[in-house]
Amino acid sequence: MSESEAKIEALLFVYGEPLAFKRLAEILEITPAEAEEAAKLLGEKLENGSGLKIIFEGGRVQLVTKPEYGSLVEKLVREETREELSPASLETLAIVSYLGPVARSTIEYIRGVNSSFILRSLLIRGLVERMSDPRRTNVYLYKPSFDLLKFFGIGAVEELPEFGKFRELDKMFESNEKTQS
Repeated sequence: MSESEAKIEALLFVYGEPLAFKRLAEILEITPAEAEEAAKLLGEKLENGSGLKIIFEGGRVQLVTKPEYGSLVEKLVREETREELSPASLETLAIVSYLGPVARSTIEYIRGVNSSFILRSLLIRGLVERMSDPRRTNVYLYKPSFDLLKFFGIGAVEELPEFGKFRELDKMFESNEKTQS
């Protein structure tokens, strides 16, 4: 496997959503055509002996599980939804509740780990909702669901304990990021 293929595999694994060749090329400092070619070569290598595959759609690429392992993945997800929420799930849910709508990249920055599986689990449980980011078409934002608010017995996220305090901290964090850029 070439270095470009390995880098693409790592990026697609962490990103968890379709990623545009243009964006891949920017990150890897190669051309979009080179990114696409490396992704195709990676896809060919994953065909045998891997539970993963590469799918291509409209100038984007995504790393996914092979369909033949769907029932196995479904079993894991089904078991996950029957169990109590893990500390990692509760942490992610708190971030989404207090900062939402929030991008997965922000959640992962705060937590310091990949949060794709946890977000999927929270989506399946109906505790969070996913929406397109109006500023960036290839990014999703996560927000608390109506069912979560109903479970908490509140009518809006603003009713969460210390909500205003956390929003002010978030605004300070965002303004510091802008001044440091």
